[in-house]
Amino acid sequence: MKISIITVSYNSEKTIERTIQSVINQDYSDYEYIIIDGKSTDRTIEICNKYSDKISKIISEKDSGIYDAMNKGISLASGDIISILNSDDYFANDKILQTVSENLSSEIDLLLGNVEIFSESTNKITRIYSSNIFSPKFSRFGIQPPHPATFIRKSAYIKNGVYDKQFKIAADFDLLTRFLSVLKLKYKVIDKTLVLMSDGGISNSSLKIRHKVSHEILKSLKKNKIYSNLLLVNFRFALKLSQLFKI
Repeated sequence: MKISIITVSYNSEKTIERTIQSVINQDYSDYEYIIIDGKSTDRTIEICNKYSDKISKIISEKDSGIYDAMNKGISLASGDIISILNSDDYFANDKILQTVSENLSSEIDLLLGNVEIFSESTNKITRIYSSNIFSPKFSRFGIQPPHPATFIRKSAYIKNGVYDKQFKIAADFDLLTRFLSVLKLKYKVIDKTLVLMSDGGISNSSLKIRHKVSHEILKSLKKNKIYSNLLLVNFRFALKLSQLFKI
């Protein structure tokens, strides 16, 4: 089973080397690694080129946003399974791809794992974002499994579409809502941490951004004909508090 890992980057010189190393150090050999860069102006591409013999494709060009870049990566991927690994995230250990391969049977379209969120300032785990509690009916509450720890068959993208670029922040929520809650694709949850994620992601960066995410989630739910409202969607913040591991 071939796995395609796609990393989208823009001016990621501080973190991307750690991301790359977490991929190329995997003990699973049947994978390809694709980096889609948005024409970085820092040392990102220089760092990527340092590992060019272990990276299948490095593309650096202007795009219309993070989801446009993800869609480019998906169109180039030749693997059976696709992982989107952000440029400030990294695989939790060197056996992640092997674990994914062992848990994805032919009838499963999505494999859902856990993400541990860490503080860049303290380098400590602050929250565990688990797929264990997920149910497709939770979409109306703004809840989906952690996108970085979700592995999806390329055939699911081909048949059902990729990320909707009308969403600037919540296209991953929209795609998972479509796949899991509307189309009801088959999925499997494993209670394992697959990815470590920085707490500095765009959707967590400020109250203003969180407010915008909430409205994009509502827009997605309306598009997908799932009833909700702002109060229900903001329930997800209570869930985040319940997932606090330590501070």
